[in-house]
Amino acid sequence: MYRTHTCGELRSADIGTNVTLSGWIQRSRDLGGMTFVDLRDRYGITQLAFNMEEQKELCESARKLGREFVVQVEGEVIERSSKNQNMPTGEIEIKVNKLTILNASQLPPFTIEDETDGGEELRMQYRYLDLRRKPIQKKMMFRHKVSLEVRKYLDAEGFIDVETPVLIKSTPEGARDFVVPSRMNEGQFYALPQSPQTFKQLLMVSGFDRYYQIVKCFRDEDLRADRQPEFTQIDCEMAFVEQEDVLHTFEGMMRHLFKEIKGVDLPQPFPRMTYAEAMETYGSDKPDLRFGMEFVDLNDEAKGKGFNVFDNSETVLGINAAQCSVYTRKQLDALTDWVKRPQIGAKGLVYVKCNEDGTFKSSVDKFYSQDDLKAWAEKAGAVAGDLLLVLSGNLETTRKQLSELRLHMGNELGLRNPAEFKPVWVVDFPLLEWDEDSQRYHAMHHPFTSPKPEDIGLIENEPGKVRANAYDLAMNGVELGGGSIRIHDRELQSRMFDLLGFTKEEAEAQFGFLMSAFEYGAPPHGGLAFGFDRLVATMSGTESIRDFIAFPKNNNGRDVMIDAPSPLDEEQLKELGIKLS
Repeated sequence: MYRTHTCGELRSADIGTNVTLSGWIQRSRDLGGMTFVDLRDRYGITQLAFNMEEQKELCESARKLGREFVVQVEGEVIERSSKNQNMPTGEIEIKVNKLTILNASQLPPFTIEDETDGGEELRMQYRYLDLRRKPIQKKMMFRHKVSLEVRKYLDAEGFIDVETPVLIKSTPEGARDFVVPSRMNEGQFYALPQSPQTFKQLLMVSGFDRYYQIVKCFRDEDLRADRQPEFTQIDCEMAFVEQEDVLHTFEGMMRHLFKEIKGVDLPQPFPRMTYAEAMETYGSDKPDLRFGMEFVDLNDEAKGKGFNVFDNSETVLGINAAQCSVYTRKQLDALTDWVKRPQIGAKGLVYVKCNEDGTFKSSVDKFYSQDDLKAWAEKAGAVAGDLLLVLSGNLETTRKQLSELRLHMGNELGLRNPAEFKPVWVVDFPLLEWDEDSQRYHAMHHPFTSPKPEDIGLIENEPGKVRANAYDLAMNGVELGGGSIRIHDRELQSRMFDLLGFTKEEAEAQFGFLMSAFEYGAPPHGGLAFGFDRLVATMSGTESIRDFIAFPKNNNGRDVMIDAPSPLDEEQLKELGIKLS
């Protein structure tokens, strides 16, 4: 056998035991009379000892071992003379009596250490080497544990795991589809699923009652730290439920995960706020509740004083950065430059320092008296030592900009503790959002989301006021999951398609199969899908999801390890009936 034990297993109780280990060379140290080698596998590291006086030939062989060589050793577990309390195996070492090189290695392009010298792009190119590093392996193991506990919980709640197709029909709503040409149906294409939405609804029509799947989904959209072109969802659907049933079930799942894996007790029940409250208070439908800095409406206090920037703006909003009046002019200029970046897009930033002596210092002193600025401070609940930061402009844009500034200040002031977890349900989303470019309404979630029963009468005449029977779960500024109670009858679904600008023919061509299914006794149903990659990253206190995905794509959507996507040769294109322009 290649090994009797792993490299993280042996302890002082094993002293005197003859063992066989296999693994990779982490590092070696030649001390003249002795050579020490650290042998690594995914379970840990064990020190190997080679004595020049007793084992000259063996010791000389050990000195030739390079980093990442794969070796097998046989030897005796002995007490380590210089113990390392920072290693689980630090009280023992292996006195080697046989060494076999299973495979040599070239010098790796970066060090396989916890703190590596490899840049992100290089590590992604050699991802199979990066995955040998302990921090990455721990994250992959963490992902595995979360997956296991999700399955345990849902199984206990009566959910069954059902696979749904990967080659499906392209739909016009939502993000761009990835499409796949069909050789057997020339000129026609499959799409990769953005989610199993219609299939899970069909499973409810089929009577399966409670379905789940940890499933790959695909969206052709611009990437960022918490987004990949292919990602994983915990996809769930339930029949004969209302919103409260869904929220209760998945609050339970979240409490189970955090308790079992993190030892953290989440609140019961989770706090809730409406979409309108979230936008008004935090400028975000995924608010970070780990700190305050709620938005303050300064329209009444700031307008009408001759400062044209505010007077000509739709809204004036501020946040109170407590005890930040010590910010220097240089720091305030840096904040101004930060909000002016293209990613944020603000034209400027107004500040008000609340001095310890009760006076106020502002970047707009010449337009506002001390009494005016005092009114601002009182509206914001600011006291001596606080700092007001104010933006203005279009309501929607200003809310987004101030939300980003709030999060930035939370980071600067150390208020976003990654070990603290603050969940919140956001409910009562608008059913629709108006798109200026296409001059029509689009579904804020998807076309199958049910309106609030009390708002159905507004669909034709006041569609912008219709609220969705939808809900999102946010935590620490991240949307972990979202869902809704679905439309389950053909008439209401037809009205929804009409509102979204579908012709009868388009609706039938795209979703006729689902509409027909609704005519065969579709039960009331609803569900929720969690972004699994985001969930494990948030639980680990990490913003980027990449390290929790074995083989991620870069910001351009490329797999630099296998060099994909790549061109097809002419013969393949011809076989598929595709001609490139």
